[in-house]
Amino acid sequence: MFATPAFAQAAGASASPVAALGQFLPLILIFVIVYFLMIRPQQKKAKDHRAMVETLRRGDKVVTQGGIVGKVSKVLEDGEVKVEIAQGVEVNVIKTTIVQVLSKTEPATSAK
Repeated sequence: MFATPAFAQAAGASASPVAALGQFLPLILIFVIVYFLMIRPQQKKAKDHRAMVETLRRGDKVVTQGGIVGKVSKVLEDGEVKVEIAQGVEVNVIKTTIVQVLSKTEPATSAK
């Protein structure tokens, strides 16, 4: 019988591949911007934190996530460090909860 205008429009139009790419271009640009402004800096920060945690040594002065400042007295092999927070008071802290190293100790040099 009678064709509605919506059916008439859909039957005659065919989309070209260039037009389809043009529709996705804003979405692709948004993803690229989000990657460079959010994802990449977070990955770099996580990589730097992982490197800082791996280089912890005895004698380093550190700050934990809870705000406790102390000196590393022993690095344990199971992902923990023993931190001295006061004279004679030591606590075990998980390495990944250390936020900042305030002062690094110099590595021992071999005597020649």
